[in-house]
Amino acid sequence: MHLKKLNVVAIGGGHGLGRVLSTLSFLGNQLTGIVTTTDNGGSTGRLRKHTSSIAWGDLRNCLTHLVDEETIGNKLFNFRFDGPDELSGHNLGNLILYGLDQVHTRPLESIELVRRLLRVRTRVLPMSETPTDLMAFYPKGRCRVGELSVDEMPIVPQNLILAPAVKSLEPCISAIDKADLIILGPGSFFTSVMPPLLVRDISNALKRRKGICVFIDNVVAEQSPAAQLSLDEKLNWIKDNIGSLPIDAVLCQNTELSSSKVKVICQNLACKDIPHHHDKSLLISALEKCFINYNKEDNKTDKSIDIEQQKIANL
Repeated sequence: MHLKKLNVVAIGGGHGLGRVLSTLSFLGNQLTGIVTTTDNGGSTGRLRKHTSSIAWGDLRNCLTHLVDEETIGNKLFNFRFDGPDELSGHNLGNLILYGLDQVHTRPLESIELVRRLLRVRTRVLPMSETPTDLMAFYPKGRCRVGELSVDEMPIVPQNLILAPAVKSLEPCISAIDKADLIILGPGSFFTSVMPPLLVRDISNALKRRKGICVFIDNVVAEQSPAAQLSLDEKLNWIKDNIGSLPIDAVLCQNTELSSSKVKVICQNLACKDIPHHHDKSLLISALEKCFINYNKEDNKTDKSIDIEQQKIANL
């Protein structure tokens, strides 16, 4: 089974999702990215402080990962101002998306326009068009608000919520419903992977998924409270926070990782040039292996059920 025959949805944020989309860009319009929109740092955070808007940084990052690095479009949307004035530190792509959002009636229209301008075939969607923030609670009830603050917590949060609660978009839900393969991660567990799962529409769609859902673990440990969690603890944490475990298999670099809950495929996935990145060809091969192995087991289970049902019918 080659991935090019599949409909694939990748969910997450930060640079991790951007690299997954870049790796699978050969799928064109068979690939959909659903992007976390809770970032409150850097240029995005400054824009959000002064206006009521979703976080544009991860969306811009995903769009530019789908464009050749040497093109004018890529350089334009990744250009960052420096100097002593108010523009210093701002990313031009973020400002363009923000400006378009002020002209259009909804963020999706702005994203679609940029996608056409950059000639990106893959659809890139925000997890929601409504601004929201990530809120993490300590065991004793205190909380922290905002991605930056959550990643700086000294201990693992007891739970996360989105404040306010938001709805997803119909194209996001439709893409998940039609997907043969759904990918979560890699990236920061609490601030990139989890926020879309906290959108009830998305978690419900994942619960009724027809395709398999694969969680891609980070190649190296992240600098956040999630580094304290084992794989099964992460899976339990997801289940406790959203009420289900929408993961069928895990891809990981660490050969010592195992799980009593899902299938785990461990193999070298690291890029030689940048060890904390996933190698594109190795990742594609691992995803294909994961999809094939999972479906083989699924087919065996189905056949055994059919045999047992036939035995009962013959009694």
